[in-house]
Amino acid sequence: MKKIIETRDIQKTYKMGAEEVRALKSVSITINKGEYVAFMGPSGSGKSTLMNIIGCLDTPTAGTYILNDKDVSDMTENELAEIRNKEIGFVFQTFNLLPRASCLDNVALPLIYAGMKKSDREEKAFGALSSVGLGDRVHHKPNELSGGQRQRVAIARALVNNPSIILADEPTGNLDSKTSYGIMELFHELHQKGNTIIMVTHEDDIAHYAHRVVRLKDGLVESDTMNPNPTRGKAVAISE
Repeated sequence: MKKIIETRDIQKTYKMGAEEVRALKSVSITINKGEYVAFMGPSGSGKSTLMNIIGCLDTPTAGTYILNDKDVSDMTENELAEIRNKEIGFVFQTFNLLPRASCLDNVALPLIYAGMKKSDREEKAFGALSSVGLGDRVHHKPNELSGGQRQRVAIARALVNNPSIILADEPTGNLDSKTSYGIMELFHELHQKGNTIIMVTHEDDIAHYAHRVVRLKDGLVESDTMNPNPTRGKAVAISE
């Protein structure tokens, strides 16, 4: 399988006044194209720091990060921004949607930065919304949608640029259980279509949808195991 992510002895130290906090001490992992991986660990374990580095939102203090055969460890902010827009689709716990913009405009936003003309942006955004079951909600604003629907809009936005990887940071953290399982069914469908998915979660039942679970503790990988029986529940209605 093609290697899509490789970290070699990644370290991250933050300066907090006179103190130094080692969020990551030495993390070396490889993720192949098409994998579905969950990062888990207690607060302070380093999982969010690792996600930020993999998502090119932060850079390591030491070590090497290779994304799609490119060394991004020492890239400038502008170079990282370009990589983020081309290679990575983000899904956040808080959805991060523009409240006054329609679903269509929210999903099309990354395509503006890519320099795509408006008619093409809208066509691609409509296709992405349709793929998550919201083709009939394109002109709605976020406050006219349920929590589950808002997260589906965020997932459509993550998909619209055909990214190499989808990074989901606590994607069900603001949702009730029934809606959470509907969103996880959608991630399962996206994975079945060949998408590479990396998810941060503190919930065991959500992590069990992933095919591989990487547990971090004190800035180190505590365990890295395959999940032989990922959860496959009954799909939940789109309207939830």
